[in-house]
Amino acid sequence: MNFYLYDSVKKDKLKFESIKDNKATIYVCGPTVYDDAHLGHARSALSFDMLKRTLKALGYKVTLAKNFTDIDDKIINKLASSDKTLKELTQFYIDRYLEDMSALGVERADVEPKATESIDAIESMINRLLKSDCAYKIDNGDIYFDTSKDSKYGSISHMVTNDEQNISRLEVNSQKRNPKDFALWKACEQKDVCFNSKVGMGRPGWHIECSAMIEKIFEGDENYCIDIHCGGADLLFPHHENEAAQTRCALKKEIAKYWVHNGFVQIDGEKMSKSLGNSFFLKDALKIYNGELLRYYLISVNYRNDFNFNEVDLQNSKKRLDKLYRLKKRLYGGKVGQVNKEFKNALIEAMSDDLNSSKAMAIVDEMVTSANESLDKEPKNKVLKQEILANIEFINELLGVGSKDAIEWFQQGVSSEDKVKIEGLIEQRAQAKKEKDFAKADSIRDELRAMNIAIMDLANGTKWEKL
Repeated sequence: MNFYLYDSVKKDKLKFESIKDNKATIYVCGPTVYDDAHLGHARSALSFDMLKRTLKALGYKVTLAKNFTDIDDKIINKLASSDKTLKELTQFYIDRYLEDMSALGVERADVEPKATESIDAIESMINRLLKSDCAYKIDNGDIYFDTSKDSKYGSISHMVTNDEQNISRLEVNSQKRNPKDFALWKACEQKDVCFNSKVGMGRPGWHIECSAMIEKIFEGDENYCIDIHCGGADLLFPHHENEAAQTRCALKKEIAKYWVHNGFVQIDGEKMSKSLGNSFFLKDALKIYNGELLRYYLISVNYRNDFNFNEVDLQNSKKRLDKLYRLKKRLYGGKVGQVNKEFKNALIEAMSDDLNSSKAMAIVDEMVTSANESLDKEPKNKVLKQEILANIEFINELLGVGSKDAIEWFQQGVSSEDKVKIEGLIEQRAQAKKEKDFAKADSIRDELRAMNIAIMDLANGTKWEKL
């Protein structure tokens, strides 16, 4: 089955052809770790988690690297108001990020490089750029990339011009050769945030770390370093433009064969931005909503489109996901059989069309409806039941939803205190039934129903759920 991705540079949907047969290499620009993850981080992580899952389903051996920028102006500013060291502060936010992404079912990257652990690779690339006069050092020790030395500069984003609006977005320094030149190395003397290297005491610029990490991690070929370079749409310029330029001049080849970018996250139609004061931290969302529900909701819109986060759509997503879990609960305790090939192929085909998750989820909805109808007609068909459970397992493998215990799924939103009370009442009811005091058992069932709790007597015990 062919796989098609929308390439942000070519601005077209392209057939994916990997550099090496049956292998796919992906690099994702990860977070700058100075604060907690927000919905924008979640959207990016989920988009490329689905990319990896889809390629694996298609038979590729996938290697995905996602970096952590752990030295940056924002981090240094955060350190000024913290009693932590650089490593302590950044590791704290790395751990928080990984914890939040795990709650969303995002698989860990195969390689997770950090800027501070890649200084040798960064230094090596800068030295090559200096020797070829593609980079230069100014009086204060800063080292800049000379954009005029890259004849293809601007070919990634198609956004680089000489107009004042674009130039105003870039660094201004009177010693720069060209207005668009950018820093590869920033000279500094602070021991806790600066590094002693062959290019001088200082720290790396933002763009160079990704080019250096990609060279260090991936073998590539004579034309490309990696198959797919991923990130948010906001990184296309200047970050990805500058990455590509550095790599072309240092390695004489393109950094990536395909460029893929996810859309922005908006809240009630307004672009999520800290400057607007409506940043939505993921940790706060996870206090209210189940991580799998957030995942299901966030992948309901194609990754390239901007996402409008709102309560109404999220609740509608919950109803759809609940239907999947009600089907799974109907088969509770059953054995898993063989996945239906037509269903599996239909899901993979949808995701092979530029990760069309909305179409894939519609196929899941159809399967749920059809499965319930089939079970109504053949409630004792073991093969049918096993196939449906296998279908649900494959949904989790490809889309990352449907893996939770079906009974526990419907116990969400019940406090620990109420859970203890419910379990106690269920034990009392079991004892009453054992003593043949059916009037008391019925009374306890009514008491639970008054608490909006339904109970089910199954072969492996009594289970309950919140209505």
